[in-house]
Amino acid sequence: MKKYCLALDLKNDPALIEEYEAYHKSVWPEILESIKGSGIEHMEIYRTGNRLFMIMETNDSFSFEAKGAADAGNEKVQEWEKLMWKFQQPLPWAKEGEKWIIMDKIFETN
Repeated sequence: MKKYCLALDLKNDPALIEEYEAYHKSVWPEILESIKGSGIEHMEIYRTGNRLFMIMETNDSFSFEAKGAADAGNEKVQEWEKLMWKFQQPLPWAKEGEKWIIMDKIFETN
């Protein structure tokens, strides 16, 4: 199992944040299927203010490249991503077109 932690910001608008959270209480089944089918075994998203933090636990078959390629060819995933971009904004240091950014682990207890 591999673990990835990623971050992204929401637009700082309480109504949009509430709507974003409502969508995540009933994620479309096709999105859940694409997540599981890519090798993501477990995913959690947390929020503080307008900052999102995602934890992904993946099996050995997972790769960001393969997930990106599969998502690009999945009409329902593209529809979901377009809808989510209504609520999301890149982190200030994100590169052009970058959404979720992988975080660097800087501490771990033994």
